[in-house]
Amino acid sequence: MLAVPVAAGAQRPRRGDQAARLKGPGFSAKRIARRALGRAAQVTPTTWDHDPAVEARVDAIVAQMTTAEKADLATGQLNNFYGFYNNPIARLGIPAQTMSDGPVGVRIANPTVDRRSTEFPSATAMAASFDTGLVHDVGQAIGFEAFHTGHNVQLAPSVDVARTPLWGRAFEGFGEDPLLNGLMGAQYIEGVQANPGVIATIKHFVAYDQETNRFTLSAQIDDRTMHEVYDKPFEIAVQQAHPGAAMCAFNKVNGSFACENALLNTLLKGEDGFRGFVMSDYNATPSTINAANNGLDQEQPGDQGPGTANFGDRLVAAVEAGQVSMARLDDMARRILRPMVGLGLFDHPVQSDRFDEGAHAQLARRVAQEGMVLLKNERNLLPLRPEALHTLAVIGPDADNASAKGGGSSEISRPTSEVSPLDGIRNRAGSGVTVTYAAGTDGINEGDMLPGDAPVPSTVLRSTGGAPGDRGLHAQYWGNTGFSGAPVLDEIDPNVNVNFGFQTFQGFNAASPKATQSQAAVGNFALFGDLSARWTGNLIAADTADYPLGLTARGDATLQFDGEPLVEHTGDLSSVTKAVHLVAGEPHAIRIDYSATPPNQYQGGQVRFSWSHRDDVMAPAMRDAVADARAADAAVVVVRDYETEGFDRATLDLPKEQDQLIRKVAEANPDTVVVIETGAPSKTSTWDGNVPAILQAWYPGQQQGDAIADVLFGDVNPSGRLVATVPRDESQVPAIATGDTAPHDEGVFVGYRGLQQRGDTPAYPFGFGLSYSTFGYRRLRVDDGRPNAPQGDIPVSFRLRNTSVRPGAEVAQVYIGRLPTRDVPTPPRQLAGFERVQLAPGERQDVTITIPRRSLSYWDTGSQHWVTPAGRVPVYVGGSSEDVELAGTITVR
Repeated sequence: MLAVPVAAGAQRPRRGDQAARLKGPGFSAKRIARRALGRAAQVTPTTWDHDPAVEARVDAIVAQMTTAEKADLATGQLNNFYGFYNNPIARLGIPAQTMSDGPVGVRIANPTVDRRSTEFPSATAMAASFDTGLVHDVGQAIGFEAFHTGHNVQLAPSVDVARTPLWGRAFEGFGEDPLLNGLMGAQYIEGVQANPGVIATIKHFVAYDQETNRFTLSAQIDDRTMHEVYDKPFEIAVQQAHPGAAMCAFNKVNGSFACENALLNTLLKGEDGFRGFVMSDYNATPSTINAANNGLDQEQPGDQGPGTANFGDRLVAAVEAGQVSMARLDDMARRILRPMVGLGLFDHPVQSDRFDEGAHAQLARRVAQEGMVLLKNERNLLPLRPEALHTLAVIGPDADNASAKGGGSSEISRPTSEVSPLDGIRNRAGSGVTVTYAAGTDGINEGDMLPGDAPVPSTVLRSTGGAPGDRGLHAQYWGNTGFSGAPVLDEIDPNVNVNFGFQTFQGFNAASPKATQSQAAVGNFALFGDLSARWTGNLIAADTADYPLGLTARGDATLQFDGEPLVEHTGDLSSVTKAVHLVAGEPHAIRIDYSATPPNQYQGGQVRFSWSHRDDVMAPAMRDAVADARAADAAVVVVRDYETEGFDRATLDLPKEQDQLIRKVAEANPDTVVVIETGAPSKTSTWDGNVPAILQAWYPGQQQGDAIADVLFGDVNPSGRLVATVPRDESQVPAIATGDTAPHDEGVFVGYRGLQQRGDTPAYPFGFGLSYSTFGYRRLRVDDGRPNAPQGDIPVSFRLRNTSVRPGAEVAQVYIGRLPTRDVPTPPRQLAGFERVQLAPGERQDVTITIPRRSLSYWDTGSQHWVTPAGRVPVYVGGSSEDVELAGTITVR
């Protein structure tokens, strides 16, 4: 267990029953208030929001505040040291709120401050462990680091349901199932708030599930789906963990911006019982009067989105004009102060000192270990045995660094330590095994999120005026659209593949360390102004073939081939191509001119020089990798993508021809293992049949190399399970909406529930994961005949046995089938509970998982109540949403 302090009165989560027990607020006005001023309220992180002593202390402060002070408390400020924060009010002893982005660690905003923080694996990796206690430990460690790096509000976790794996921020949440999101989010929150003086922030309320047009897009969702899918994680986490803050999203919901939407009052604060404060996402406050009256308590600043500076003086003016009542302003102040008092921010000033970096790094390694999902293991290729290996080829564009991570506000730019997959494998293999490395393709960067064909690789490009060994093109960048004056930057770029804007802004990106300066330096100025760029050099193909060459761009771009225009592009983001015949070894002059004025301050220039070709055509770097694989006893191909806030994925394919790389390596070596470092599922169908072993590692954090080696060599038995379905192709997932609305026409049939409803078979189902051990299920018992427990929760019991010679953990999952009603369609299966069970070889354990009555209910839009129809409900127990080891029925009375 993690050796960090636990707040007085806090309780560790049980590792037993994981089903949500949805309970109401339970506030009793008859409780006698204790003395409230001059000392910390003696409350726990889960009772602070209904404690009379906290209320009395808050009331005493609010009674002394002026209108301007209340408005100031509700208005965020920008501060380069702490990131975003709220001004302190020294006259009343109100401390500043110093906020840190999350959710995979503490993002220390000021790059000039010599402080580092732990980079934990993506939230999808955390959830894939199906270990709520482990997620509690992560939250506790992150909260501890936040406090000891000067932060008292952690802007995490995200419990947004990943409607589609194409969403650029899917890696920040806990997957596609609302129950899993809620349970994991609750434990993360409890862990963070176990640290006195730290507030957790649940986000992003609500129905935030794509980046494209996120400042203007309206998610169109019916009332039942809102309750059963998109609000459910918030309801569970609020009622179990009592977060101090919530963040509303950028997008609209049914035509109204989330941060001025009536759902803040009716659903989040009303039905869910949230008693903390709602802050906007940064610059997501669209108005003053509507936002305040509809439940927004605090505006955060920013320079993007629908509005800025709508509180502050404007809020004071609205109150003085009677457009926002004084009672509402007082409520805003109370909601902000309530968690500040109840969670100890008044009595525990933040510190700037050290924490146990080694212990937290080991926790990050453990999360990566437990979250890895073994998708395939034919011929028991894994675990690898060093004694049976002489040579091992490690292949992959960024396998020699630890850059596999998501970008945006979750980016941890300075981890406390890093271990690459190559180093982890090499260290574990030992001196008796020769480990070779070949990249195979160029490193991954932000440009790889653009649509269209793959960028022309560096190994077939030679720069104008470059040294004989240079690979790539000569690049020049200007801060204007006319190529005028001295270039801002003059360098050799490996290829033309840039995607400037927020996703490239320094401190918010996770580009490959092999990327050039332009990915950061140019990105910084291109975010805020005009851009022009020119690339020159030669293209020298390694194979004679026809090659469609093209440009993917936003703005104006031309491609000259041997001095003649080949393709031209103008306008919005799109691709144009034209085929040419190239002879191996013949050089052809290339010149690309690009200019653009960013359409807004959020989006910068975007351009790619692309190609396509037959599958037997390979760039020299890929040929080298295939040669290494052919000469080795086994090969490990480490592939990755880049996902980030601000940009959705154009495809589920792996970028930079990594799919082809896998196919070619597998053809050369039948003992090929693929390690996938993506934050959300990617498509495997173009190469799955060629590969005997596949390990989904998600974004595995700073200790990724050690954790990957631990699983590959069998020091750790894989036990992770998929938290999102791996689709066969894009047709099985909702597309990213490109207009003004995103109809959520699938209703409650999100993720695996929709596939099962349609009778569609994915590549790998939700909940799936293999192990080096095997397990057996027996003796199902559904205890629905006893006097019902509070709220009618029903225990489901069975016996689980490890039937192998290796110790291992099984994630036993309980699903309920269609509800006994003709009034509304219900899913064929939906997760109702789970239990992670560690078993020694041959060990048996009786397991009980309690199904909450809510899982046997649906939201009735007519009566505006949860309805539990009487009758028989199927219950399924197994190792995934498709695996049925045991089946029975629940009789609902």
